[in-house]
Amino acid sequence: MPNTCDALAKLNEIGLNSMLAGDFSTAGQALTQALDRCSTFMLLSVSDLQLRIVAQTVFDETNDTSTTSSYLFQRRDYDEGMSTFSQPMTFVPKSALEVQYGMGCILFNMGQLCLRLNEEYEAYVCFLRALMVVNDSSLSCSKGLSDNDDVHLTMAILHNIGHILYRKGKYDDAIETYTRALAVGRRSCNCSTHCLLAIAGTLNCLGVVKFHLPTVDTQQALNCYREALSLHLSVVGQDAESTEIATYLNNIGRVLYMELDYDAALEKYSLSLAIRRRLLGDDHLDVGAATYNAGQTFHQKGDLVQAMKFYREFLRIAKIKLGETHRDVAVMYKCMAQIYHEKKDYSNAEALYQKAIQVARAALGICHPEVATMLNKLGNLMYEKGDLESALKIYQEGLEVERAVLDSNHPNIVVTLANIGQIHKLQNNYKAALALYKQAIAIQKKSLPQDHPNIASSLSSIALLYYQTHNFSKALEIYQEVLRIRRDTYGDDDLQVASTLNSIGLVLFKMHIRDISLQSFQESLRIRHKLLGKNHHDCAVILYNIATIKLETGDDEDALPYYFETLRVEQHCLGAYHPDVALTMQQIAQVHQQRGELQQAYDYFQKALEVQQRAEIPDHLSIARSFNFIGNICLQWGKTAELIEALSQATRHLKAVGKSEEDLTVSGFNFYGLSKIHPECAACA
Repeated sequence: MPNTCDALAKLNEIGLNSMLAGDFSTAGQALTQALDRCSTFMLLSVSDLQLRIVAQTVFDETNDTSTTSSYLFQRRDYDEGMSTFSQPMTFVPKSALEVQYGMGCILFNMGQLCLRLNEEYEAYVCFLRALMVVNDSSLSCSKGLSDNDDVHLTMAILHNIGHILYRKGKYDDAIETYTRALAVGRRSCNCSTHCLLAIAGTLNCLGVVKFHLPTVDTQQALNCYREALSLHLSVVGQDAESTEIATYLNNIGRVLYMELDYDAALEKYSLSLAIRRRLLGDDHLDVGAATYNAGQTFHQKGDLVQAMKFYREFLRIAKIKLGETHRDVAVMYKCMAQIYHEKKDYSNAEALYQKAIQVARAALGICHPEVATMLNKLGNLMYEKGDLESALKIYQEGLEVERAVLDSNHPNIVVTLANIGQIHKLQNNYKAALALYKQAIAIQKKSLPQDHPNIASSLSSIALLYYQTHNFSKALEIYQEVLRIRRDTYGDDDLQVASTLNSIGLVLFKMHIRDISLQSFQESLRIRHKLLGKNHHDCAVILYNIATIKLETGDDEDALPYYFETLRVEQHCLGAYHPDVALTMQQIAQVHQQRGELQQAYDYFQKALEVQQRAEIPDHLSIARSFNFIGNICLQWGKTAELIEALSQATRHLKAVGKSEEDLTVSGFNFYGLSKIHPECAACA
């Protein structure tokens, strides 16, 4: 038996060294020969077939998040700290009783070889066999094995099983496996320095899995990361630097970023990046990961200059290490395009979106969810530019990809259908828009509860379409259903409820049901005052609508205070020279004019004109209307020279936008009587 142990150790050593040298063929031969020797005198209680059946359940029912996760980096390329036990292990036999321990090491090493050969299923089977061997009751530290050896091997095997489960998307099983590894380490009767570092690594792995859960457990992930960092530093010293420390800091930063604590996240990323640069050099992929994370955080903080700086640094590293046509290179082009997009630099944004799509197609294929995402980003850009035809074409291309690669009820398809519907609506193609909105809501009703808020949002878009096509009764019917869903979901005092009440008020106003319309507006105003305060612009919208109803029903006395309050809120929120301020001033002026208060009317028309004339880009049509209004006041006053000057100015601005004096609206007192007093106006009269 001693000779057998020595032979196994030598074969294992050959396999280990060959593997590290990249000679996988020789490594496989040596480890296979060692396992064959073990099997001649060891009987396992569980057959290889049974183990393969267990393994197959993992690989048959997998959810491989390495390709579907929205997280930027492919997990094999960037260090999350999941490879704590990724190196093959050696053993030195001290007694015949260590044959089982040696077999566990050899099986573990065979699993490591399979991973290097991308044979993940075979690796999983090897690790299961290894775990079965080391868990055998005959393997005990009291019979010649050191506790540290036993603990180290068991934790290493469990780590690798957990890592495979994690990569296959079996998160609950991965958490259970890492928790077992943690318990093994903490139960050790002699926690060596090596064991303490392994426990820290296990805590980090638990944190990573919890961070990547479909519903992220941020607090538990953060607790795991912080305990891992604290334990590691207690062993190596508070001022030490290592790749593990950098990884733990980076992982903590990601949780803080997700919790929107951007300043704290940046602090951790900066520390991680500094360590990685010193230890790994400027061109290492993990340096790239930290630069991306920092850039993303600056982006969220609105510091676009710093964000672009870090994005460019990541792009440089990614091109060196991953090549020009890697997925992450495409994602970075998209991130950079978004910065230009936010800065309204549409030319650079469009070029980078196009580049992102080109690289993504080369890396992922024509039909891939991320390609569809990038197409939709480009479609949004073209929509904002006002190039509706290009936006429509791009959205439709994205929809084709989504339908090819996503579930038929996927929410992304709903968004794209709505985007296409919006363009058709703007092009006055209401029938096509309605058909698309109905497709979107049909998908939602298959995949969501009937009272889901997203269904209410889609119904609201359909109701608005009916409103815009003057089918007010149908619009009212749908808005009432929206109101019911939103009240059931959010309660009576909610901003979405207030918005729906405003929409209902507008529909009722168009249907000439003034009293109920007024009630809807007043209830909407009550909610907005309660939730937003009295100085919010959304309150000004409702105030204006209430004032308009008052005016329509002949209640001028009540209308004016609402218009004045609208003006006050707008000036507070938008500034003194916003176009909306000018429109409200014009409305106040018209109420005064209707009441025969010409001086007040004239003053407010002049104030509105002053606001319009101070705009950086003059709105000639609005300015023309103001001069036209002023001219009509002058006509009522009988001030001929002022009338002619005002209408001349109005005509000049009309011509600036391709219109003529025929677009003027002249109204006043009896023209014949005026001509008797001012003969020079008779011809005009």
